[in-house]
Amino acid sequence: MSGTSILVYAERVGGNLGEIEKLLAGPLADFDGIHVLPFFHPYDGDDAGFDPIDHTIVDPRLGDWTDFKRISATHELTADLIVNHASYLSPEFKDWQEKGAASEYDGMFLTFDVVFPNGGTEEGITSFYRPRPGMPFTAYEVGGKRRLVWTTFMPSQVDIDINHDAGKAYLVRILEALKSGGVKVVRLDAVGYAVKTPGTDSFMTKETLEFVKEISDLIHSYDMRVLVEVHAHYTQQLDIAPLVDLIYDFQTAPLLLHSLFTGTVDRLGDWFKIRPNNCLNVLDTHDGYGVIDGGPIGERPGLITQDEMANIFAVAEKNTDGHSAIASVIPQWFTLPHQINATLPNIVKNDTGYVIMRAVQFFLPGEPQVYYVGLFNGMDDRDLFERSGQGRDTNRHNYTPAEIQEALKQPVTQAIIALARVRKHAAFEGEFSWGIIDAETMRLEWTNGENKLSLEFKTTVDAPSFVVEATADGGVRRFTSMDCAVHQLTERITAQTPEGTQTGFVLATNVYLKTVQGWRLLAHHASPAAADGATVESRQGTLH
Repeated sequence: MSGTSILVYAERVGGNLGEIEKLLAGPLADFDGIHVLPFFHPYDGDDAGFDPIDHTIVDPRLGDWTDFKRISATHELTADLIVNHASYLSPEFKDWQEKGAASEYDGMFLTFDVVFPNGGTEEGITSFYRPRPGMPFTAYEVGGKRRLVWTTFMPSQVDIDINHDAGKAYLVRILEALKSGGVKVVRLDAVGYAVKTPGTDSFMTKETLEFVKEISDLIHSYDMRVLVEVHAHYTQQLDIAPLVDLIYDFQTAPLLLHSLFTGTVDRLGDWFKIRPNNCLNVLDTHDGYGVIDGGPIGERPGLITQDEMANIFAVAEKNTDGHSAIASVIPQWFTLPHQINATLPNIVKNDTGYVIMRAVQFFLPGEPQVYYVGLFNGMDDRDLFERSGQGRDTNRHNYTPAEIQEALKQPVTQAIIALARVRKHAAFEGEFSWGIIDAETMRLEWTNGENKLSLEFKTTVDAPSFVVEATADGGVRRFTSMDCAVHQLTERITAQTPEGTQTGFVLATNVYLKTVQGWRLLAHHASPAAADGATVESRQGTLH
């Protein structure tokens, strides 16, 4: 099996690439790779770096390509190829605006007439799927004339004509820069929207799949792997998985929430029966927390129903004290939000449940990747959201080096790092199996000869639990999720007898278990101590 990785914004994890390099060499050394979200010039545009002015250079405020080369010497480096669009401030677009047909970049940007050479109808135009309200084009002055330029996402993000030689040459220039900078995995951002096909919704069509195959072959020619990002119906994920090296598993995330919020595991089982093995195993990302990926789309049934999706949103709203409902936008064509804008620890609101989700993520076939906010067990950044007005900023906190050091001390963060270490166990080179034990219990297991690893978890509502069992070199180690405290103390007992007041000492051991009702005494044992109580060494605190 391939290794584990983290997903970061360079500017939000310590402020620059140098700080990230220190983390990878130190407390995060158990991770094998890193995906640095858009670090191109500028990283702080209208869409948090996904609208680059220059897609070939590192923003100098973060570092340069030499920093990436050092990182790539020890860790597999992933970077984005934004195939659908560029910034309206890019030199290519500005040159075209100025010179029009005389520009060397004429044809690089997609216009209305290219998509609809014979004119577009109302039905044809409105059928295009767009992730944001409004029409998918913007009027720009080009060569002294008004032109309708395709803008799938924002007016400042102008779409590229990937079928035109100028568009193809643009993508090649970026790939060459990524390759020389040490990038090993290329993430195709927004690829589902890149091909416009009139008469369809133009999202993940047959033509889209053909383009994915074409661009993947090009990337492979540079000896880099391909990761495709598509938020789509699970059947569309299955269609595209064979065409690329890695496909995001966006389905497990909402299904795990469904399991924890309902105390059932059957829907997880439905997905695991058909889930591809070449998945990048993710839960939270830089976007909102996906729910729609597990649900129905149009007439196609989902892995969970519309009502079950609604329940996830409702529980998330409750657990975030109503904030997720404020930060999450309901698109005009949906009845539910597209994603939950909140941090995953805040959505789950249960440390054990959260660790179970991470454990499942690490135990499934594929390559686990952990988003930095989730790694640091981060809570909603409501201040950042209020300042920016962008719901996704709730889950995009800017961590200072001091905040990172404090976050690394948290037990949940240490548990996630431990899972990255466990992932190196020899059992993960063997065979994977899974099974449903009962309505709320599932077991995941890896076997490689005498090396075995298993995760058994129970999704009891408000009281989830798990057991990890590792077998190696003839020995077995078990780790349980139960919060347990052992108190060992000397008890002084005073009794009134016919001979007067008598004093004795007892060595007592009390075992407590933390439940949803609080701490409860699970076991008690007492035995006589020395007459003066001296057999018990004085100790401070408790043993957990």
